[in-house]
Amino acid sequence: MKRIAAIAVVLLSVGLLAGCPKKPAVIDQGPTGSQVPSSASTQSSGDASTTVTPFGADQNGVGGRNGTAAPGNVIYFDFDKAEIRPEYTDLIASTAKNLTAHPGQRIKLEGNTDERGTREYNIGLGERRAQAVRRALLLQGVAEGQITTVSYGAERPAVEGDDESAWSKNRRVEMVYLP
Repeated sequence: MKRIAAIAVVLLSVGLLAGCPKKPAVIDQGPTGSQVPSSASTQSSGDASTTVTPFGADQNGVGGRNGTAAPGNVIYFDFDKAEIRPEYTDLIASTAKNLTAHPGQRIKLEGNTDERGTREYNIGLGERRAQAVRRALLLQGVAEGQITTVSYGAERPAVEGDDESAWSKNRRVEMVYLP
């Protein structure tokens, strides 16, 4: 009888936990490797603590809008790919040059995907995309401590829609300069 009661309690607990809403998983990787997601990695795009700096804003690299990457600071990817396309070589080179010239400047690479695929797969793909850009910047002399990566998967679409024109704008890494 005790065994049946214990099994019933376990099944009830599992049932209750399965019905609990889950928070979106955001993988935030700091300069030294993978870290456990924290509340800081799930900031909304309207958070005033995130400052974006477009290239050429001023001689110190300061300026831009809060919470989003400047239009020229986005790298787009092909469907289901994490390889950087050749047309972004100059953008990565200029970003690396800017970061090496300003060693105190930090950048967050935000990996994103379109809505197709499972949530888990998209978080992983967004992370692979952010890591590809990170590796390219490191190869050009940027210090590890200047780069942070985060994957949002399909959680933050740039464009709403269920067609290729929308999906192509959502497969991206946004390079967001931090204060």
